Amino acid sequence: MIGITGTPGTGKTSVAVELERRGHRVVHLKDTVQPYIIEEDCDRQTMVVDVDRWVDEFEPFDGIIEGHLAHLLPCDRVVVLRCRPDILAERLAPRDYPQEKVAENAEAEALDVILIETLEEHPDDQILEVDTTYLSVHECADRIEQFIRGEVPPSYGSIDWTDYLEIGR
Repeated sequence: MIGITGTPGTGKTSVAVELERRGHRVVHLKDTVQPYIIEEDCDRQTMVVDVDRWVDEFEPFDGIIEGHLAHLLPCDRVVVLRCRPDILAERLAPRDYPQEKVAENAEAEALDVILIETLEEHPDDQILEVDTTYLSVHECADRIEQFIRGEVPPSYGSIDWTDYLEIGR
């Protein structure tokens, strides 16, 4: 099972749809968490999921799981999609998120939150970090397929967004 994870807005769903179009079996995280939603956080416009129970009861499969929590699952390999925080904020703006939610996601991206969580769950040799900022969906899907086939080695840690972190906003 391959996980595709990342901060909201990094391109997970778009890339997963392209991989699905190419014949890969793809499961979208949003289609698996419904029974595990324990409350709605209206202030943050998000659902709160019982992640521990979801992970415990998730049945691994041969294919791709896509979503911002995918790295918490027992994946054989994990792709962490990244996007420059200022560009990420531009991508999130049309979603009608409150400014606080856009800022929270941009800050999480700048601070490598998903990458750090992924490193806590998976060995280094199972992780590929991809900067989607200026790559097309097709280019991202190509890189992921190359990683799945073993043609691109695992790699992470070369992306640094600290210049884009705005403290105090």
